[in-house]
Parts: sequence; C-alpha cells; structure tokens
Amino acid sequence: MQRKYAFDKVAEEYDRIRPKYPIEVYKDIIEYSNLKQDGKILEIGCGTGQATEGFVNLGYTNITAVELGKDLCKIAADKFKDYKNVNIFHSDFEGWREETGQKFDLAISATAFHWIQQDIGYKKTAELLTDDGSIGFFWTHHVPGRGEIFSEISEAYQKYAPHLDYNNSNQVEEIIEEKIKSIKATSLFKDLVVKKYEWVDKYSSEDYISLFNTNSAHQVLDADIKDRVFNNIREIIKKHGNQILKPQFVVLYLAQKK
Repeated sequence: MQRKYAFDKVAEEYDRIRPKYPIEVYKDIIEYSNLKQDGKILEIGCGTGQATEGFVNLGYTNITAVELGKDLCKIAADKFKDYKNVNIFHSDFEGWREETGQKFDLAISATAFHWIQQDIGYKKTAELLTDDGSIGFFWTHHVPGRGEIFSEISEAYQKYAPHLDYNNSNQVEEIIEEKIKSIKATSLFKDLVVKKYEWVDKYSSEDYISLFNTNSAHQVLDADIKDRVFNNIREIIKKHGNQILKPQFVVLYLAQKK
C-alpha cells in the first residue's frame, strides 16, 4: 500500500486526534493573500477538514476541497453539509477537473501537498489561481522531544523501527530549505514568505499512540513490529504518570502567483 492511501484506514481516529493548527496560521494566510470574505479558496488534500474548519470558523466559507481518501472525504463532507459553498470532491488532485471554469483567489494545503506529483501539482495550482492569487501551504513536522521520557521512547524505536525515531531527527531545517527551493524552482510564484509556529500538546499514553497510528509511516509497518513499538511506548508513558508533553511545529509557506 502506498503511504498516501494509509490515512483512509484510520479516518475517524485521524479526525479525532490530529492536532489542530493554530488560528494564527489562518489569519496569516488571510492577511498575506488579502482574501475577501467571499474569496474563493481551493484546498488540496483536505483530509477530514481540519484546515477547512479553520477558515470556516473565521467566516470564509467559499471553499472547494479535493481529497483522495474516500472515508476522509465522507467525514469532511458531512462536517460541512450545512455550508452550501463548501464543496468536497473525492479525487486525486492530479486527475481532478474544475468543471465550472472558476479561478481561485487562494490555494491552501495542510500537511498534504508532498503527496502530490510535484511536476503536476505546482503548475496545476498556478493555473487554477486568479492572476493575483496566492498559495498558503503548511506542514506539521515532528521535532525531537527533550527529557527522559523521549529518550526512552527513542530507545524503543531504535530497537524495533529505527527509521521512525523522530526523536533523533534534526532534519526540519533541511526540509524547510528543500521546500523553499522547490517552490522557487517552479518560477510560478513570487514574494515567498515562511512562517513558523510552535506549541506543546499534552497526551495520555493512548492518545499519543493514536496520534502516531495516524502517521502513514507507522500505518505501513508490519503489524507485529507496530504492536511492539506501541506497547513499549504505552508502558513508558504510563511509567511517567501517563502524560507526555509533545512539542508541535508547523511551517507555513506563502507566495503569490507571478
């Protein structure tokens, strides 16, 4: 199974446990794009509608969203069924056709655009934007946690699935630089701005495991390996008072169509 299809297997858990993006992300996108209240938003890979909801809650309800996962799409569609101008399409973005001929003032994507074929994604996005349209693409990144509890979790990963040991990863800045280069290399966008957001979320052992169960790399693990990893993590967190404080890190990339 390709990892991009893995989220659909855990759609309800995904909707429940994935961390909410800070409201500042949406406000920064709106300010940068100078989006009017009735501005047309294209969302690429909406999942169950977490980012969709962020804009809807601020009164921006003219949204066309495209989602690959069938069950993810169902949850998102049901969530916004009372909003006549929020439309959720079940399709891959590469093959989706905008049949009305409309252009969008803003294109957004929340921890999803890396699943799109890059030789198609940026070009298609630019073609769907108005002449002065903008993009606001953002990603959640796993960053190393500090302290004994994360050291012990790191040991569990090193024992069973060392390639998933995020606690020993210091690659975020490299990923940011690669994203910047990839956007600039398209020659389709200008005035690139990068913003970062950091906070801490508290999880119980079960919720922490649920969070990582929605991670595609964990979903494609051999079932026995995944059970061993999660059972070890569960016991570690319980030993530390059944509470873990996880650092969260989101990076937003803003740019205007040339």
